[in-house]
Amino acid sequence: MRLSPAPALDPSLAGSLVLLHLAVVAGGFALLSSASASGLESVRCWLQGTPRPPAFSQDGDFVIGGVFSIHNYMHTVDHSYTSLPEPLQCTGSLATRELRFSRAMVFAVEEINNSSDLLPGVTLGYQVHDSCTSVPMAMNVAFQLANGLDPMFDTGEQCSGSPTVTAIVGESGSTRTISMLRIIGPFGIPQVSHFSTCACLSDKKQYPTFFRTIPSDQFQAAALAHLIRHFGWTWIGAVRSDSDYGNNGMAAFLQAAQEEGICVEYSEAFSRSNPLSRVQRVADVIRSSTARVVVAFTAIGEMKILLKEMERLPSPPRQWIGTESWVTDPDMLRFSLCAGAIGFGIQRSVIPGLKDFLLDLSPQKVSNSPMLTEFWEGAFGCVGVEEKVCDGSEDIQQLQTPYTDTSQLRVTNMVYKAVYAIAHAIHSIVCEESENSTVNCDKNLNVKPTQVLERLRRVNFSRNGYQVSFDANGDPVATYELVNWQIREGGKMEFVTVGRYDVSLPPDQRFDMEREITWVKNSSQVPVSVCSESCPPGTRKAVQKGKPVCCYDCIQCAEGEISNNTDSSDCLICPGEYWPNAERDRCILKPVEFLSFHEVLGIILTACSVGGASLAIATATVFYHHRTSAIVRANNSELSFLLLFSLTLCFLCSLTFIGRPSDWSCMLRHTAFGITFVLCISCVLGKTIVVLMAFRATLPGSNVMKWFGPPQQRLTVVSFTFVQALICTLWLVLSPPFPIKNLTIYKEKIILVCDVGSAIGFWAVLGYIGLLSLLCFVLAFLARKLPDNFNEAKFITFSMLIFCAVWITFIPAYVSSPGKFTVAVEIFAIITSSFGLFFLLFVPKCFIILFRPEKNTKKHLMEKTSNDIHY
Repeated sequence: MRLSPAPALDPSLAGSLVLLHLAVVAGGFALLSSASASGLESVRCWLQGTPRPPAFSQDGDFVIGGVFSIHNYMHTVDHSYTSLPEPLQCTGSLATRELRFSRAMVFAVEEINNSSDLLPGVTLGYQVHDSCTSVPMAMNVAFQLANGLDPMFDTGEQCSGSPTVTAIVGESGSTRTISMLRIIGPFGIPQVSHFSTCACLSDKKQYPTFFRTIPSDQFQAAALAHLIRHFGWTWIGAVRSDSDYGNNGMAAFLQAAQEEGICVEYSEAFSRSNPLSRVQRVADVIRSSTARVVVAFTAIGEMKILLKEMERLPSPPRQWIGTESWVTDPDMLRFSLCAGAIGFGIQRSVIPGLKDFLLDLSPQKVSNSPMLTEFWEGAFGCVGVEEKVCDGSEDIQQLQTPYTDTSQLRVTNMVYKAVYAIAHAIHSIVCEESENSTVNCDKNLNVKPTQVLERLRRVNFSRNGYQVSFDANGDPVATYELVNWQIREGGKMEFVTVGRYDVSLPPDQRFDMEREITWVKNSSQVPVSVCSESCPPGTRKAVQKGKPVCCYDCIQCAEGEISNNTDSSDCLICPGEYWPNAERDRCILKPVEFLSFHEVLGIILTACSVGGASLAIATATVFYHHRTSAIVRANNSELSFLLLFSLTLCFLCSLTFIGRPSDWSCMLRHTAFGITFVLCISCVLGKTIVVLMAFRATLPGSNVMKWFGPPQQRLTVVSFTFVQALICTLWLVLSPPFPIKNLTIYKEKIILVCDVGSAIGFWAVLGYIGLLSLLCFVLAFLARKLPDNFNEAKFITFSMLIFCAVWITFIPAYVSSPGKFTVAVEIFAIITSSFGLFFLLFVPKCFIILFRPEKNTKKHLMEKTSNDIHY
């Protein structure tokens, strides 16, 4: 590259030229001004270097620029800064897919030029450049498209070349697109990209001249997160290109994944310019990871390098999730380790006539284009092989390359739509429809790029059934196809569309599965990729310390709690009358427990109660049959019969404590118990008083018996019983007993018991019984030394002693016994005390009546004891 000398330059200006020259070496084409602060009379500007010819070009009334990554690398050299650098050159293999993109642009331009509806009478030209997949070359091309090709400018005040293009299609990479926009943006030249998906490009403050026909990665990131969550993968790995495309796309994906509850085990970034050791480290991270799903937000170049390294040392198969940059690239199908991969690709389309155009490569066309010549020689193996020389007889129809494969026109259609969008924008500027519906276009009109920029914002048309329009951010409506790599018969791998994702639909309708997916290892079963297995119902998740939320332990729900869903974060407390089942996955009604007639304890107590009542009735029968005998007459038969009747009631009242408590049974059991026991104790107390009075009556001059005859005895029993009846009546009226469900004694069951209602009433009844018992015991104790053959004071003393002991023991046992055993304790006390009275007061007499009739005589009863006391 040679710098043209400026005439009569001041020596001080030469230093400035050298500095600018160094800047040009680093950045590409620029404008150089020969003006200085000292002031020259005129300003003359030169282009730095020699313009690089486009790969494909054609003159026209309006020229559209095109930039594609046709070669994979740019030739780099070390600059000595002592001589002018050589022109930038591309190197590496030729990307035939990108070549198809560039040829599709040419096809679209020629199709428009042949159209009678769009830009009639106007010829579009094009300049298609190769960016060599490098930022410096992309900047070089941007300068060239912005500056024009004139080597020198004469201007009044400042150097500013006229742009050679009205708009630009490209570039294929986001980073290279951004570098171009920094240069052409100030000139107002619109750039419509077919493959730059970085969400950052939607920022109109930074990139006001940018449009694209491919959706933003913001939508793809959300779609990928939705896809991963749909299949239940919560533990994934992530790799990305260390570029604007990879970094911004992965950042958007990670945010969407976090919102979906997805955890990322690792997130690795690398670039194809990194040393091999860096790529190996990323591959080792993937091999050693526990995540079985890998999301690759990478450009095609980085993905090829990574998969080559993964093939070097095989590892357990991974489920690959791809982005549109590589998941639909036919050249990637050679990597068998990605069989079963899925990802979102651009909607597959059909462009009529494109295949014939691509295959229409005559020897003359190929020889006239260095780019097509390189492609032809590479495709047919004529490069560097002396024995084989391409002579034009090769049949491109038999060639199987991404260039000739038009079965998966996805990104190619984005190029096609971009060209048509620019053409429609130009059409709206230079063409008008007359009154007779004919379209007239002025091809001599001076169309500025800023005019095209303004009209692009309002573009809205349909081509081949595909709608083209841009929103406020310059983005199209996002629509994706879910593509699956499936192995067909014969072992050939193909792209199969299995679903769709349309952002224009409501959120719950965006994702639609159409066909069955073939997973890794050609399996029909969805792979599992989780940090921890799902927690079954009955357990909850407990996050492991220092790990993501997707790594957790399954902890059984605490007592009284359930979880009825898989992977529950918390357990739910069952309502009061419910309790968890054994699995703790649902609440069931607590069993209601009470002392029933059907359980063993209830049967035993019922038998004792009925047995005691039967014995009391049998004894009364014996007494009635021998009512004229001496022993019956001597023991106050009227009180004895009344006592046996009350004992029968005491035995039977215990039955009211057994069975399901109800309002009536609760009131009956306590009042019946209180009244019958007072009746019983009153009879015993009357017998005790009779004994004492009878003893006193035998003394000389005593007439006490006339004050405690049968009427007084009956009145005593009635009076004591009436007091208890009055207490019970007040209890029932003011705060009667009632049934309740006790939920506190046992957590897992309900105890149905009778609440006493008024504790004062309950303890008043028991206290009154205790008072009479104590009085009876004291009186019997005073009469204990009377002659055994004459009275029964000793037996009354022992019976009262047992009675008091039972009921004193009953109090702590009653308070401490849980549930239905409280009732059992009360029944036991009733039966035990009743049997104590019965056995001590009546069994000895029955024994004499039945088995010692010789003692059942008045003579025997009147025999004197050692004190010789007579009746």
